[in-house]
Amino acid sequence: MRKNLTTPNAIRTILILQFIPLIMFPPSSYLATSQEWWLPLIMAVLVIVGIVELIFRHSPALWPWYLISFGQGFNIISRLMMLMPHAFYNDNGQQLFNTGYVILTLLSMTFSALLLWYTELPEVRMGLLRK
Repeated sequence: MRKNLTTPNAIRTILILQFIPLIMFPPSSYLATSQEWWLPLIMAVLVIVGIVELIFRHSPALWPWYLISFGQGFNIISRLMMLMPHAFYNDNGQQLFNTGYVILTLLSMTFSALLLWYTELPEVRMGLLRK
């Protein structure tokens, strides 16, 4: 299975899928009145730069990998920081648990952690250099 995940096509596909945990926010986070819309945008730009450098420019440098890792790592950190303020919401004076937000956050952090682990594998980094 690990051999199948380290082929150049599999690596390219998984690198492109890195956008999923970065943009997994509830729709209310993307409103113009929200202060959270810029965070997924900045992280997505970091990942786009890394992906373009690795997939399209075939760069053997390490900085695109570090940029992708920074984006995923910062996603985990920012989700942890936003978890407690968004875990509960006020509905007519009653505090309710925000199940959807918490589940989305945990899924996003798990997916980012798996992508961090995957991109650190030596077979993955060398797999894009193969023709």
